[in-house]
Amino acid sequence: MRKIAPSFVARSLGFGFAVMAAATFAFAPAAHAIECDGMQRSFEGELQKAKGDTIVVDNKKGDKIKFVQPPTPDVSGEKTAWEDLKKGDWVAVCSKMLEKPRKAYKVSVMPPKDED
Repeated sequence: MRKIAPSFVARSLGFGFAVMAAATFAFAPAAHAIECDGMQRSFEGELQKAKGDTIVVDNKKGDKIKFVQPPTPDVSGEKTAWEDLKKGDWVAVCSKMLEKPRKAYKVSVMPPKDED
């Protein structure tokens, strides 16, 4: 009977789990509620501040991002105007990641999320 080294078994199991995890994430449906164009990325969370041409979005995972109003913002969902946005709204925002200041090109207002 041939003995198999324990390190070989551990590497094989580790590789198998890595392949399964990659396949799961590759075929999982997108969690974003908004479709962004080109180089834009989506950021979803609760509005912490909505004043004038500035909004601050908190994703409840430790990230808060400040966005400014572009010349023609696209606001959709439960509200359809930038001026109607208020603290506590749950939103998904499309912006360009490297742009400073970040502009909220698309804002989708959604029903509030349940706290886990």
